[in-house]
Amino acid sequence: MTEPPPGHVRVRVHSCGVCHTDVLAADGLRADPAAPIVPGHEIVGVIDAIGDGVRGWHVGERVGAGYLGGHCWECEPCRRGDFVNCTDQPQLGTTADGGYAEVVHVRTSGLVRLPDGLSSTDAAPLLCAGLTTYKALQQVAARPGALVAVQGIGGLGHLGIQYAARLGYRVAAIARGTGKAELARRLGAGHYIDSTRQDPAEALRQLGGAAAIIATAASGASMSGLTAGLAPRGQLLVLGAAPDPISVGTAELIFGTRSITGSLTGSSIENEDNLAFILRHGIRPMTEVLPLSEAPKAYERMISGDARFRVVLDTAA
Repeated sequence: MTEPPPGHVRVRVHSCGVCHTDVLAADGLRADPAAPIVPGHEIVGVIDAIGDGVRGWHVGERVGAGYLGGHCWECEPCRRGDFVNCTDQPQLGTTADGGYAEVVHVRTSGLVRLPDGLSSTDAAPLLCAGLTTYKALQQVAARPGALVAVQGIGGLGHLGIQYAARLGYRVAAIARGTGKAELARRLGAGHYIDSTRQDPAEALRQLGGAAAIIATAASGASMSGLTAGLAPRGQLLVLGAAPDPISVGTAELIFGTRSITGSLTGSSIENEDNLAFILRHGIRPMTEVLPLSEAPKAYERMISGDARFRVVLDTAA
């Protein structure tokens, strides 16, 4: 078995979440699609080997890793503390081999210490889908009790509702049809907006306007009309990566000083904050667990939208 390079550890994988971003590896949507790559970036396992120069980590320690595989510490964004935008950072499962495997090598700056009380299959989706929604909500400049909307009740949205409710916001869930209305209320939403029956922006205005809208659906068209539902200084936080653009009237941004912001994910230490918050407030993902040998089936369930709501590969199953 290959030893980890300097500054890295080898992790024996226990579980790995299946995320929509895995399409970059599975469908060859990368700078060099001919180069083989192992997908997977919601990784939980145990360190079983340590490379040269590694300090502070030991064999047998349970760890996780998310999409960002460890900042370099040396580029300008890193020197300014902006680790998420490091220019020399592997993207696990996209530019470096990921967790659809028995073992994976991870740069130590990308490692996340996992707390007790959280199973590996629950922890895996929280390292990417959970962190992504958690970090987006950290950007919301609003008081407790303000209205926050979550558009899309899927792998990201079902977690976003839980986070927003635990942070003390009034939560409005936006989805197509009524099939997820009861689930949204169980997760913590006080309002449910069926976008097939009413204009979401108008519904939000009737509720007083949203301080923030967490947009998780992978559709620019579905996000385009949402800015009109923002309160003054409201933020549309875009999490869903869509193939089509977002269209917005300039007047909607200027009058009311509203903004549209992209939100990627967080650093490894912010992921530890995320997991601490999850444990304290009882947030959990809804998962389907399949063995590693059924990775193609797991990927198809995710990409088709049939999964409710995150699929996790279990190497021990």
